[in-house]
Amino acid sequence: MRGVAQKVQSVAVSEGAGVTIYRSLGTPALKHLDPFLMLDHFGSDNPDDYIAGFPEHPHRGFNTFTYMLDGHMEHRDSMGNCGDLQAGGAQWMKAASGVLHSEMPKQSNGLMRGFQLWINLPAAEKMSDPAYQEYPAAAFPVVNGAGYTVKVLAGAYAHDGISTRGPVEDPYTSVMYLDVALATGSEWTTALPETHSAFIYVFEGEAMIEQSVLPQHTLAVLATGEGVQIRSGGQPARFILVSGMPLAEPLVQSGPFVMNTREEIHQAFADFHDGRLVSTK
Repeated sequence: MRGVAQKVQSVAVSEGAGVTIYRSLGTPALKHLDPFLMLDHFGSDNPDDYIAGFPEHPHRGFNTFTYMLDGHMEHRDSMGNCGDLQAGGAQWMKAASGVLHSEMPKQSNGLMRGFQLWINLPAAEKMSDPAYQEYPAAAFPVVNGAGYTVKVLAGAYAHDGISTRGPVEDPYTSVMYLDVALATGSEWTTALPETHSAFIYVFEGEAMIEQSVLPQHTLAVLATGEGVQIRSGGQPARFILVSGMPLAEPLVQSGPFVMNTREEIHQAFADFHDGRLVSTK
């Protein structure tokens, strides 16, 4: 079983038009976890915290995966996509050679919260065509067990000899992304590919791995091993578990651009400033 290699407490960061988000991966404490580049947890019951949203901005060289827990997110991009991601739904955007998009979060029943994960692309795919997928809550299978519920968003989750697959597939890093809820005093175990990077992020209650206590808003990088066992204590716990195959390639990141060399980053900025990324306006 995997233990905890590192614990990272999320920190408040201002993004977009002054939106406060809570970042754990992509901070000085944990810059990257190959193939993962950044994890943002956003959420508030105060519309003033996010009403200005994330106006049009560029990306190149990676995928974004946005998962809405509550509320919804209006999306527009330079590929011509225009959507409204509802609670429980998720969006997979392959920025690749370049995308401009805007994201405007909205409340539903006084709530708005979710996650955005950045996943690196291999060098051979960084300048490929961008792509977009959006899925409603009903598209994601849910597995119920003794004291736990697992929502499978990406990749495959094996349980009782059965493999349940989410609708999102990453052919480059084989990402698995699960939303797991544990009842009070429950235990849940799952297998993980030994060669894959993996982490959990606790967003409700408190979880435990071996002797490590993981409070709310804590990311735990998992050590090597073939699986993980996670427990809840005197209250229910909810967390995301994410794993993926490392790319083991050079990485240079500057803001919204993630490439393999400094020269490619300079080219990305030049392409953006010269209008070679199509505007959504």
